[in-house]
Amino acid sequence: MMSGLSILSLVIFIVSHGYYVGASVSSSPEADFHSVILNVDLSGVFKRVNERFLSVAIDASIVAEEKFIYLLTSPKLRTLARALTPAFLRFGGTTQDFMIFNPAFQLFNTHHTNSVFEPGECVRNGDICERLELPPLLEERLKQEWTLQKVHLQNEDLQKKYRSITFTEYTVDLLYSFTNCSGLDLIFGLNELLRTAGNTWDSSNARALLQYCESKQYSMSWELGNEPNSYEKKAGIRVDGHQLGLDFVELRTILQESKLYHNTGLYGPDISQPRAHRRDLLEGFLESGAEVIDACTWHHYYVNGRDTSLEDFLDPEVLNTLALKTQEVMETVERLSPGKKVWLGETSSAFGGGAQGLSDTFVAGFMWLDKLGLGANLGLDVVIRQVLIGSGTYQLVDDNLDPLPDYWLSLLYKGLVGPEVLLIKASSRKTKRVRVYLHCTNKKSASYRRGAVTLFALNMSKSPAMITLPAALSNSTAEAFVLQSDQPGKEGLFSKSVKLNGDVLKMVDDRTLPSLQGAPLPAGEHLRLPGYSFAFYVLSEAQALACQ
Repeated sequence: MMSGLSILSLVIFIVSHGYYVGASVSSSPEADFHSVILNVDLSGVFKRVNERFLSVAIDASIVAEEKFIYLLTSPKLRTLARALTPAFLRFGGTTQDFMIFNPAFQLFNTHHTNSVFEPGECVRNGDICERLELPPLLEERLKQEWTLQKVHLQNEDLQKKYRSITFTEYTVDLLYSFTNCSGLDLIFGLNELLRTAGNTWDSSNARALLQYCESKQYSMSWELGNEPNSYEKKAGIRVDGHQLGLDFVELRTILQESKLYHNTGLYGPDISQPRAHRRDLLEGFLESGAEVIDACTWHHYYVNGRDTSLEDFLDPEVLNTLALKTQEVMETVERLSPGKKVWLGETSSAFGGGAQGLSDTFVAGFMWLDKLGLGANLGLDVVIRQVLIGSGTYQLVDDNLDPLPDYWLSLLYKGLVGPEVLLIKASSRKTKRVRVYLHCTNKKSASYRRGAVTLFALNMSKSPAMITLPAALSNSTAEAFVLQSDQPGKEGLFSKSVKLNGDVLKMVDDRTLPSLQGAPLPAGEHLRLPGYSFAFYVLSEAQALACQ
């Protein structure tokens, strides 16, 4: 077991030395670029993350009106989701604890059966994905109505209105169809706020849902509850950590009784990031329920979306708070359940639905890419992005189902970055605003040979940076994938479009993504990272022993 002191020492090392360019800003008049010098260790793997490390969520609020679940049958959205595989898709959030499964309810008052599929049809029949596609005219109407629905949901959230929502087989069928046809692995969040008179979890509604899913042979994993820290504020119900763990034990018992789900994944407790007055919740949960979960999940946001600023999104000290919060959680988990995987079960830039004009723009990429890099170095196994599509302003795909800057960033990460984390140290006399990370290149990419490494970097300064590679990498040719706003200067940080090596990224059509081409660089060249940009550099001839 790693002691609290050694974990803290590792966090201090990462924040102070290993993974961002440190030291104070120099006042001496030098060239108008930041010089960054790298040292690396290619001999062994420092950390290894899940191949589905970058995963995504759909917020359960999308079924506040069940008709909007039909947006998931859009071929455009499926194309975008499929490109992010392998990945989990988490269906949950605040609304999940107010959702009740009612299979007897009839949507639209039409005369049809209560299921979109015959048992197992979505798994067996390859044609089902084409047959269940949203017609263009209906898609346009739903997108227009969804824009209005988002405003309504945001107003409800501001007023702290939480109402019970009934969902039917249609939500389950179409959600599973979306994940199955896109190649995602579904995690379904169950309602934990259904309680008995004795304040234990009332599992009867979950049993009905599980029985329905099993009858359709829907393969999926499960969660129970969302942010139990806030149950008292949202619903006037307090559940202590010990009872929460016992509720998970009951769910695991139910799952073990099922032929289909007896070995399925169970994740929780999806607590908010640690705060002094509720640290006991995680401890109590782990003491009574750690053995029945496959990973311990918690949520992280850097700032409050209602009072944050552009400067926060570019502040290295704000980014460093992830390491401190992660250390608190991982120290607790390691002490009470050694070896248990830890996930960021929900995360984005700003809580409260995101920051208007920031969380869905180019500048949000600095928080997102740094979270992926730093999170992997800290030992997080999976990071689930809030959200692929849904309410708020932190989505990867806009209301027209067009990719936003963070989607393109995620797509490049998926294609170029492997699960093996390598040690890297960067130094500079001038800035803290250039941060670098190093992984083995994704081995599933046929374009690169074994031993290749991917360096990714972000420059939160307006001045360009020149990155000097160590001798171990200087003889390798490089392929550069540089992402910049489609607009110059600081104003470009608010843009919703992004350029890759100078070309604006957009879908070719609703079923086709563009080819993401790197720019070749000869061996021995410094890597030039423009101001306000992030980039991936694939060093295909690195011959890293750790990546063979």
